[in-house]
Amino acid sequence: MLPLDRLLVISLEQAVAAPTCTLRLADAGARVIKVERAEGETARHYDKAVHGTSAYFAWLNRGKESAVLDIKAEGDRALLERMIAKADVFVQNLAPGATKRLGLGSGELVERHPRLVAVDIVGYPQDSSYRSMRAYDMLVQAESGICAVTGTPETPVKVGVSMADVMTGMNAHAAILEALIERMQTGRGKAIEITMFESMADIMSVPLLHLEYAGRETPRTGLAHASIYPYGSFACSDGEIVIVVQNPGEWRRLCTGVLTRPDLVYDPRFCDNPKRVDNRAALGAILSAIFGGLARARVIELLEQNALAWSNVSTVTDLSRHPALRRIAVETPGGAFAAVRSPVRGEHIKGGAVPALGAHTDMVRREFAPEGL
Repeated sequence: MLPLDRLLVISLEQAVAAPTCTLRLADAGARVIKVERAEGETARHYDKAVHGTSAYFAWLNRGKESAVLDIKAEGDRALLERMIAKADVFVQNLAPGATKRLGLGSGELVERHPRLVAVDIVGYPQDSSYRSMRAYDMLVQAESGICAVTGTPETPVKVGVSMADVMTGMNAHAAILEALIERMQTGRGKAIEITMFESMADIMSVPLLHLEYAGRETPRTGLAHASIYPYGSFACSDGEIVIVVQNPGEWRRLCTGVLTRPDLVYDPRFCDNPKRVDNRAALGAILSAIFGGLARARVIELLEQNALAWSNVSTVTDLSRHPALRRIAVETPGGAFAAVRSPVRGEHIKGGAVPALGAHTDMVRREFAPEGL
């Protein structure tokens, strides 16, 4: 038995944010009925990388049911209402205001169905002047300041994966689980608004606090940490390595055991982390000169001997054969593929295939038909 067995989730979802949330619910045993329009939701059309299925769709939709409904048509709208009436959770991330215009806003639904947990995933708080702004992942990354602290000194960049969408979906998942626990205590559901902008603003807290309380802008530092040093990539004689020094003990071990420069430990330019950050150019030149004369294998050996953290600078090819990567087999309409194992539940998921468009429509229509028919 899985923790969310017998939980019914109805989702008007598209792209990444809401599907991320409902994937976690499905993995834990929930029945997720994904309501799609006739042409299929947005992510079905991004590419055909996985045996004819979009990589995004294959990633986020295993174990769900797909029902094609025209929710603007009277009969299908009534069917959706009957589905929601029996549901525990309703999730939607349509364009701003779309569900309210249809009478399917979270507040309205909870008034009609007091035990329902209804979640609106939107770009911006709906009580703000940005409420009608469209909010795609890159737009929210840029708007929230993520790009201002990501990249090189010369070039701001977005994070290379759908960070705003995924973080928002994770926050929605957590909020739903909290609401379900609260419902066990009160017998009542609730309306929840989760915004992409707030999800990104939250993880921008350190740069924001540095600005407002220390008067310091967070620089773009490429493959390095903006407020801890040394913490980043260094070139050895035959390739790159990432090293991390976060506390005084690690700094001492780096200087004495790896760099063989014990004089640096108490050098007034480098004796604590704030000074090392302020003088990163000078320290970086010293580190680059030493590491540049050593092979990666030797640097790794020295770091290991001195209990210091390091990592490779991996490519996607490296990831695909990484010894720590765990996979599960997932079926798509075109064949099975090797998905990344759930980071939450490992292999202990409900499982199930990625659904073909409308694969469960007839079954859903029969199950939720008006009583007496």
